[in-house]
Amino acid sequence: MSGSTEEGQKPRWWQDAVIYQVYPRSFADGDGDGVGDLAGLLTRLPYIASLGVDGIWMTPFQPSPQVDQGYDVSDYCGVDPLFGTMAQFDELLAAAHALGLRIFLDVVPNHCSSEHLLFQAAVAAGPGSPERAMFHFAKGRDADTPPNNWQSVFGGRAWSRVNPGSDTDQEWYLHLFSPEQPDWNWRNPAVGDYFEDVLRFWFDKGVDGLRIDVAHALFKADGLPDAANADSVVDGLRSNLHVSDQEEVHEVYRRWRRVADSYSPERVLVGEVNLDPDRAARYTRHDEMHQAFAFAFVKLGWNAAAWAAVGTELEAARREHGAAPTWALENHDIVRSVTRFGGGERGAMRARAGLLAVLGLPGGAYIYQGQELNLPEVDVPLDARVDPMWHRGGVSRDGARIPLPWTVDSGDTFGFSSPGAPAPWLPTPEAWGSRSVEAHLNDSGSTLHLVTTALELRKQLREKEILAADDGGTWRVENGGLLICERGDQFLLAVAMGDDACHLPDGNVVLASSPLTPEGLLPPDAAAWVLRN
Repeated sequence: MSGSTEEGQKPRWWQDAVIYQVYPRSFADGDGDGVGDLAGLLTRLPYIASLGVDGIWMTPFQPSPQVDQGYDVSDYCGVDPLFGTMAQFDELLAAAHALGLRIFLDVVPNHCSSEHLLFQAAVAAGPGSPERAMFHFAKGRDADTPPNNWQSVFGGRAWSRVNPGSDTDQEWYLHLFSPEQPDWNWRNPAVGDYFEDVLRFWFDKGVDGLRIDVAHALFKADGLPDAANADSVVDGLRSNLHVSDQEEVHEVYRRWRRVADSYSPERVLVGEVNLDPDRAARYTRHDEMHQAFAFAFVKLGWNAAAWAAVGTELEAARREHGAAPTWALENHDIVRSVTRFGGGERGAMRARAGLLAVLGLPGGAYIYQGQELNLPEVDVPLDARVDPMWHRGGVSRDGARIPLPWTVDSGDTFGFSSPGAPAPWLPTPEAWGSRSVEAHLNDSGSTLHLVTTALELRKQLREKEILAADDGGTWRVENGGLLICERGDQFLLAVAMGDDACHLPDGNVVLASSPLTPEGLLPPDAAAWVLRN
């Protein structure tokens, strides 16, 4: 979702910006070690700019043991040598700005790495110390039973003993993810002060915004009571009401918003808020975050009624809280839409249509690297999987993180690394070259060309004031499974989500994900932008 525009105020750039998500490990390898890095990203910045997007969101590249591929941060204000140096980041930031691209970084405030110096100090300091008050340490019910029944998102219990077998230190520490990711104790004011320094470090460098990981889960219920559901914490912490969406968290983002607004130009805060629309919208009130992802939408299958229901709910939240949706269908944590929408040729057609739909909806939009290539999920061999969620909980996110293919034929890396480099950190499929950037550039009907055309047209419609940053959307489903979202009086989005071709409302089709039938109908699994006179 996206923060509101007050009446008479010019819309901000970020309200309908399109941001390209870069997963640095898998984008481009500049030093030839099989892992993507800042040097590789720097060389590929012109490609991102050529898409017509407004900016880049980079997932973590800060120092980390890489247990959770960077989301276990050991130093929030550095660059992991795996990815390069701070000097290279400064060069990357300057080059991106020169190309007109804003840069968003990930900040992970719910947890850090167990190798973070402050956690290491807490372990060494012992029970009752100020150092331990920075995290959630508590004495277990007995030597083998943790303080409560909370479960980890990655599987297993959410507590680990600090010193197993010790008679003098019987405390446990909380980790809603892996044991190597201890949770910060946000009820301690020192934690808030620490993270304000982190924000200012990156904003002082000129970073344009921050994406806030697990933004709704910072505070845990006072007293750490048992969860009603003792079996699991699933679906983004939603089954345990004690570990997310606590009211105190909103004051954190009010403080962060004051920090962001103190810079010129203002910096932007984007939240990963995996809650229902009416609750998520509260995080983007005028004095909190600027945007929050529309998670109720990102998880949808290919169903017109479900899309219309969620779209209507998001519009109601916008009207109540002044927060326009921020749309996405893919990211590094979920199954790619080609596969999620059925796989094969039909899944590919639906993913194209879904991407065009996202770019035609009111508000901001995010594209995940490779989505513009219509990449499918990859079934990574069991022995090659590295995701801690797989090893602890049996769910793998590796299939959406395969290194990007750049060239049709370039050894085993398809242009991701230089010739002769080691194999990429995740294996690439044999047919990856046919899905590469090079292959798409040479095909005028490719998804890549559809994206660049859509983004150019989107800007033109804004300039002509046919579309506005704070448009609302009116949703409905017509016969045959035709989904309609109307924006104002002149523009509508149509998606044929049934099995048959559909008659479109009156108007001129200015862009479609698949050619219309000879009778002028929208074929199944296709989307169209329609302008009315």
